Amino acid sequence: MRLHHLMLFLHLLGVIVWVGGMAFAWACLRPAAGALAPPERLALWVAVLKRFFAMVWVSVALVASSGLTMLVATGFARAPLAWHAMLVSGSVMIAVFVSIWFGPWPALCAAQAGQDWAKGAAALGRIRQRVALNLLLASITLAVATLGLAFQP
Repeated sequence: MRLHHLMLFLHLLGVIVWVGGMAFAWACLRPAAGALAPPERLALWVAVLKRFFAMVWVSVALVASSGLTMLVATGFARAPLAWHAMLVSGSVMIAVFVSIWFGPWPALCAAQAGQDWAKGAAALGRIRQRVALNLLLASITLAVATLGLAFQP
């Protein structure tokens, strides 16, 4: 097994956990949690996101380190254009996640602890919007990473 194969496995593992978790939370958990009363809904989201965000940090480390390792090993000049696009879009996705971590996430936790359901709902709404943005970026990245390779010489 070459280093590239291990890095590709770790890269895909990180992507699957991160993007799959966002898709599940946004498309499945969010609509189902809407049936709960605000105290239960916010408690559920804080508990779920606390666990998920820990997994996202690991995924970010895996995706970034494995992607850069493959890019450096191949050489920036020889790497497909799609890889460079993934580097840019992945960096933006990481920035969006960091903006959640330092922005609405602490606000959601504080609102839930202080039983301020309106502020909690507002913070959760901001998280939802940023997750939707990251899902869009992930879809574009996936298209570029796969379909973009078809246009390489």
